[in-house]
Amino acid sequence: MEVRLVQLSASFIRVGAEYSLARLEYAMSHPQAPAPPAIDRLPDASEDTLRTVWPHVEAQLESAAAYAKQLPRPEGSQEQEDVAAGWLRRTIKELDQYARAIRWVLTVTEKEQ
Repeated sequence: MEVRLVQLSASFIRVGAEYSLARLEYAMSHPQAPAPPAIDRLPDASEDTLRTVWPHVEAQLESAAAYAKQLPRPEGSQEQEDVAAGWLRRTIKELDQYARAIRWVLTVTEKEQ
């Protein structure tokens, strides 16, 4: 398996765990709001897992990104962003960055085969 895929998958798994905590924190801080969408964890960092599970995880990440876009942002320079919303937004952004890198490596390695 491509070493880059293993490293990126491991990073995605790590940030995915952070997202789960950020999601819980946000839901506890905002009980009236709908819960942020779940993103399945990758069971391992194998190429086979990525080839079979990855499209589903990408779709879940797209839902989470759309949810994050709906979160209110502070309007004035005096107003502080909600800590839970900020953490949720940051973890989704980081997951998205790893997801784009994983998709790129998967695409490149498919073309090489």
